[in-house]
This record gives sequence, C-alpha cells and structure tokens, in this order.
Amino acid sequence: MIAQAKALIESRTPLRPSIAVVLGSGLGAFADELTDRADIPYSELPGWPCSTAVGHAGRLILGKLAAIDVAVMAGRAHLYEGYSPQQVAFGVRVLRALGVRSIIFTNAAGGINLAYEQGGLVLITDHINLQGANPLVGPNDDSLGPRFPDMSDVYTREYREIARQVAAEICIPIGLGVYAAMLGPSYETPAEIRFLRSIGADLVGMSTVLEAIAAAHSGMKTLAISCVTNMAAGVIPEARLVHEEVLEAGAAIRDTLVRFLKALVPRLAE
Repeated sequence: MIAQAKALIESRTPLRPSIAVVLGSGLGAFADELTDRADIPYSELPGWPCSTAVGHAGRLILGKLAAIDVAVMAGRAHLYEGYSPQQVAFGVRVLRALGVRSIIFTNAAGGINLAYEQGGLVLITDHINLQGANPLVGPNDDSLGPRFPDMSDVYTREYREIARQVAAEICIPIGLGVYAAMLGPSYETPAEIRFLRSIGADLVGMSTVLEAIAAAHSGMKTLAISCVTNMAAGVIPEARLVHEEVLEAGAAIRDTLVRFLKALVPRLAE
C-alpha cells in the first residue's frame, strides 16, 4: 500500500519534498501558506486512514514555501479512532518513501508542568509511551529500518537547537518538555496527571509518539512541537476539559505557530 500511495501522490504533483509537517488538532492553518498546491484527501490515497477527529482536515497537501517543496499532513489518525499502530504510522511511512528526510510534528497537548501557561509552545525533548502499542510490532521490513532501532535521540537535538534559535530571533517564547502519550479518547484523571508528573512528564496527549517511533525507525530527523491548549486535569482546580475549548485555544495560538513554522522550515531544509 505504501508504494501505491506514493505512486498516486507522484502522479498528482511534480513536487518532491524532503521536509514535511504534521498538523494536529485545530492547527491546520500553516497549510494555507503553501503555493502551487496539490491537495489530496486521505480518502483518495490507498491504505491511508481517514481522519475522524474534529479539527483534523484529513488531507495531504504538497506545495511550496518560498522555494522549498513541503509536504503537509493536515490531520492525523489516532489509536482512539480504532486504527492500528501501523495505520497511525502509515502517513509517515509514505512520506519517507516520497523522499522526506525531515519531519516536524505538531500537536495539541495538556500542560502538566506548572511552569507552562495555556497558549504556550513547547519543544518535545523525549516521550513516554503509555499507549500500549508500537508500530514496529510484527515482522520487520528491513527496507524501512532495523529490527531494534535506537530511541536515544528520537527528537533530533540539532533541530531543537535550531528551533530555539529561530524562536528567539522572532521573539516567540518556547519551552522544553517530555511528552506522555495516552490512549484516549477520554481525558486523563487528576490522579493520572499526578502519576505522569511523578514519572517526569511535562505534557500529555494522544498522538505523535507512534509516528515519531516510525520516523526514527526509518532514519528521519524529527522535531515535535506541542501547543499547550489546556492545563491537564487537576492542574487548575475545578477546571473542566472540553474538546471545543482545546480547538479554540489552538485557533488562538494559530498565528504564532504559523509564524514560527514559516521561519523554521527553511532553516531545517537547508
């Protein structure tokens, strides 16, 4: 299916991106910055899981940012939608087959670290996979990567340093943190958040980690950016978690994220 999806994409556009961006809940505005676009609904791509989560457009977009060919996944698949780990990672596998060597993941996350504020951006330094799943389970395809890949540097340190430099240059505050991935779709309980804080998590969400594992397996360089759209359960007493508010917070930070990505992508593509 990877080869079939690759062939269809290549038949729709002459662009051959080496860098890609995955846009999370309510964070799809960056795709509007691309020119010479080819928009392909996931439903038209063989094997590609369709996005059912609110705030995920469900389209693969190839276009130009200045003179750079860029691929954008506007929306992703999640385990909580009923997809397998391999389906969740399918888009990353296809992008790798297309020639993408660098990938930026974005997501909406709950803030566990008390130093964070709603609406902030955080670069993920590492993750804790509590989803009970891994896209590498099963027979290994040696053409994609090794049987036992090293996960010491899933999120490329060099890319984080460049991202911090870019953020400083355009005066965007940015933090660093460890992301914990939970299965969802229910939000975490206050007790679970206390547990996550005790094991070193700064952020919590329901995406990104399986995709990042697949990216690391195939040798891609990776950067991941969390938008703190809400503080996690129990961090703010009496606060209730509502997905609509997560989307609203994502919309509020949209312009900042777009400005950041427009400055960052050319630097990572150098």
